Amino acid sequence: MIRQLRSSAGIWLSHKSTNVFIDPGPGALVRCSVSKPKLDPANLDAIILTHKHLDHAGDVNAMIEAMTEGGFKKRGILFLPKDALGDSGVIFSYLSDFTEKKVILEKGNFTVGDVSFEVPLRNLHPVETYGLKFKLGNEIVSFVSDTDYFDGLIPAYKDSTTLILNVVFYQKRDDIEHLCLEEALEIIKKIKPRKAIITHFGMTMLAAKPHILEEKIRESLKMDITLAYDGMKIEI
Repeated sequence: MIRQLRSSAGIWLSHKSTNVFIDPGPGALVRCSVSKPKLDPANLDAIILTHKHLDHAGDVNAMIEAMTEGGFKKRGILFLPKDALGDSGVIFSYLSDFTEKKVILEKGNFTVGDVSFEVPLRNLHPVETYGLKFKLGNEIVSFVSDTDYFDGLIPAYKDSTTLILNVVFYQKRDDIEHLCLEEALEIIKKIKPRKAIITHFGMTMLAAKPHILEEKIRESLKMDITLAYDGMKIEI
């Protein structure tokens, strides 16, 4: 995030007539305006924060402004953990009434427009953090946000057809609650999704050259595994 060697803008999800933005970190609004085709935040139906850390929420206030056209159109749902609100949260108080409603993320099922998703469990991370399982027709697209490895991840996401994993470290660091590449590959091998995407790289992952890693991993595991790049588009 700090050096912007890779974008920290987040993920735009479109399904039927519903548009959702996940984790609008620094650069989200700018990336929308320069994407091809352009993504208009005024067309968003919801913003989802998996947790309040800056690299996931740095542009959330700007995106709320854009989604609601400066607050003149009260619209959209903001999904977020409880600790992302209030004095220690990340949402500016003057924006509190801009959206149609705010929904607190916790274990359970949620719906916005044509999109249904589940929060299967809380992740292991220094702040309240959740992963997401989107039920899109016959597909289950899961997004495992920042977390340390723990055994509960496997049964929680075992039915995923597409699995997206945030992987910060090339090698394990016991002092920081993030997945490393080896842990991510172990999760993928156990869940066996049709497609897996590894993203959210830290400096050690970038130094290991993701495009070279991808080739080696695909050859070794014989699975559809992609290491993400900026502007990547997936059709499911």
